[in-house]
Amino acid sequence: MARVLISMPERFLNEIDEIAGNENRTRSELIREALRTYMHRNELRNSQKASQNAQILEALLG
Repeated sequence: MARVLISMPERFLNEIDEIAGNENRTRSELIREALRTYMHRNELRNSQKASQNAQILEALLG
């Protein structure tokens, strides 16, 4: 597995560690899940936008 170095405010890191601890998970697990969720939502948004654009195009072209 690759390693990534990121910078973030100490306060934010403390919140991440608290949530991870409450869920009995590692910081890395929590951040990986958050990124997977973000990417999935972004993919859905892009798909919905493409569908909306296709509907607009169809309406314009009749």
